Amino acid sequence: NDLDQVGYTARHHTFFEMLGNWSFGDYFKREAIVWAWELLTEVWKLPKDRLLVTVYQTDDEAYDIWKDVVGISPERIVRIGDNKGAPFASDNFWQMADTGPCGPCTEIFYDHGAHIPGGPPGSPDEDGDRYIEIWNLVFMQFDRADDGSLSPLPAPCVDTGMGLERLAAILQKVHSNYEIDLFQHLIKLAGQLTGTADLENKSLRVIADHIRACSFLIVDGVLPLNEGRGYVLRRIIRRALRHGWMLGVRGDFFWKMVAPLCELMGEAYPELAGKREFIERALKAEEERFGETLEQGMKVFEDVAGKSGSVIPGRDVFRLYDTYGFPVDLTADIARERGLAVDMPGFEAAMDEQRERARAASSFESKGQLPAELASSLPPTAFSGYEHTEEEGERVLAIVRGGRRLEALAPGEEGIVILDRTPFYAESGGQVGDTGELSSGAGRFVVRDTVKLGGAFHGHVGRWEGAGELKAAANVRARVDADRRRSIVLNHSATHLLHAALRKVLGEHVTQKGSLVA
Repeated sequence: NDLDQVGYTARHHTFFEMLGNWSFGDYFKREAIVWAWELLTEVWKLPKDRLLVTVYQTDDEAYDIWKDVVGISPERIVRIGDNKGAPFASDNFWQMADTGPCGPCTEIFYDHGAHIPGGPPGSPDEDGDRYIEIWNLVFMQFDRADDGSLSPLPAPCVDTGMGLERLAAILQKVHSNYEIDLFQHLIKLAGQLTGTADLENKSLRVIADHIRACSFLIVDGVLPLNEGRGYVLRRIIRRALRHGWMLGVRGDFFWKMVAPLCELMGEAYPELAGKREFIERALKAEEERFGETLEQGMKVFEDVAGKSGSVIPGRDVFRLYDTYGFPVDLTADIARERGLAVDMPGFEAAMDEQRERARAASSFESKGQLPAELASSLPPTAFSGYEHTEEEGERVLAIVRGGRRLEALAPGEEGIVILDRTPFYAESGGQVGDTGELSSGAGRFVVRDTVKLGGAFHGHVGRWEGAGELKAAANVRARVDADRRRSIVLNHSATHLLHAALRKVLGEHVTQKGSLVA
């Protein structure tokens, strides 16, 4: 996870453009290497004495091509072995997974000069910014089996990748990617929007980088959420907003960078320009949402930091995450700037406690929770609710509470009742479950929800109100609250109509991520 590096080095980004060329069973190492060298040195005129290459330790074929065909001196060819703790775990051996196509790669580096800190690849100082990888040529020539053995592919392939921003920096005779023309436009704009005159400020770099990533993620259908790829987007947005806050911004600003970005990149990416207004709305909504808690959260952080010594306690990191919407890496960023660390084990422990509380709170009505031995002994629930909302003579197959099977419910007790047949609709597809009652001569079971259990059973969740007990094997009359069901059905149809209307008015980018139809 290099997010904390973005904006602080010359080369790290959350979004970058990649150039490449491929061969599927046609040309291979010799052509790929020779043509790459030709493009770099003869077309783009990169000085040969600034270029250095790496090869996999045992890839003598690539080494010999560089030395004997291209003519690079051996001292500018670096062999890289297994430097990641396992066979073939190397910066110069590409593999998609533990098994499948794989092979060695050769990387081309550009030397930005001795005035830049950093050492050549393979050295202790290789993470500096002096030697920058600009092109990686991957030679997929093996198939890796489950036992780790390699066998030759019948048709070896070439897959290469070159960072456009890194190449642009070299061709524009600057060192940092953030000094190329595109980023300079965005940095100046960020400076104007934040009132920052110092264009070398690292926060401006962060903002300039993040607006590209956020905009293209939204174009591709990702929206800010609390899970999955949506949370990746949310983390990036909130990191940018926090850097704006550091520069003194107390209102919205980030979304205002979308239109200038579209002017810069919209010709190459017309889909970006086509969704400009949608991107702006999505970012503005997230900016307003986080803006409500950012200042409060920063006050909490400052208070905690003043009392915590050198480590921010995990419970406080969790509170910032849970109450104020601070992604943990954002809190770690802020702590790092003050020379502090965060207690990650403590944070994870607090997260585990929250998950346990959530499980405990939902255990009574938890969907899908049914003892395995019980599930295997019951027939699936027959659903009759499309034809009827009331049925006579349904049999109680089981009563469950807290994951345990019960013989009966006493007056006032709650539980989940499973019938052999039911007109009650169980929550699914975004539509809530039915309510109603199950009645017998001994009283009534008030159903406040109906849920799916184990994928095959309808669980009637509620409370027994009667003079005697509700026993397993009893026969009951099942009656759905029909008026409520009709209202829910209408609302469900309205949800689909609304979605269709939104797509018609706003565009095909509108997607439904979920619903709660009640």
